[in-house]
Amino acid sequence: MTAPSTTGHIGTPGQPWGAPEIAAWRARQVRQRSYADDVLAEATRLAPRLDLLPYGEVVYADERFPLLALRSRDWHPGRPTVLVTGGVHGYETSGVRGALRFVDQHAPAYAGRANLLVVPCVSPWAYERIHRWNFDAVDPNRAFSTPSPAQESAALMRLLAPLHGQFTAHIDLHETTDTDESEYRPALAARDGQVFEPGGIPDGFYLVDDVNNPQPAFQQAIIAAVARVTHIAPADARGQIIGSPVVAPGVIRYAFGPLGLCAGASGARYTTTTEVYPDSPRTTPEQCVVAQVTAVCAALDFVAHAGTAARTAG
Repeated sequence: MTAPSTTGHIGTPGQPWGAPEIAAWRARQVRQRSYADDVLAEATRLAPRLDLLPYGEVVYADERFPLLALRSRDWHPGRPTVLVTGGVHGYETSGVRGALRFVDQHAPAYAGRANLLVVPCVSPWAYERIHRWNFDAVDPNRAFSTPSPAQESAALMRLLAPLHGQFTAHIDLHETTDTDESEYRPALAARDGQVFEPGGIPDGFYLVDDVNNPQPAFQQAIIAAVARVTHIAPADARGQIIGSPVVAPGVIRYAFGPLGLCAGASGARYTTTTEVYPDSPRTTPEQCVVAQVTAVCAALDFVAHAGTAARTAG
């Protein structure tokens, strides 16, 4: 689901936004769906599969959003621990729905095999506005740093802090949409007082690996599984996807930690960010949700296999 442009004619070209411009931008954001109905109610329904774990709230003006995770009830320190996050960007719908559907349809199959912590919607204010940024025009997926400028990111980091270093894998579910080019990249340039340089949107699914902790076999296991569900984004004429070199089919790399990305917040050995393309004429929103679920299952299967191989070798 995408939203029309809400940025045009805010501020002075070449000058970063201040408080008045952010207030003008915020006034244009319209609540279009319900976090309580879509996420909280669904997470509560799924409580028989995993335990509900409240981990704080986001408070903006007169709005309060309780934050919920779902956690394996039979948590055991000897099992691999896997974190799934969705909705870091609130407008990326398939990440939220994919995380919840994974819990509904597949989490029971991993009981006794892995410790699961699933955070289906990190950014509820942005989820309701179908936007990338939070109330303060901050991108939560550039705010996993200390101190964090985003309430959403800070809350998730507090949840993860006691488990830091214990995670085996972290899969962060995202989308790349047409509005990235028509709305959010122009908005970013305007907010930061820069000139917008047009780019392109890759047609298909791809992954972002960590340049400082590359795990090529992990990424390729996910790509191979998802390729049976939806098409994989090809490299462009320069051998790139969104300006980054393609290091393997459907895989690019970012510096998770320095960029403040969610996928770098857990300290896991195996990390990835998924990117589906719901606006492609070659796929559907439903296929994108299935692709997200497939990616999570492939990540878990890889981790389980890697653990078995390590124990056998030992």
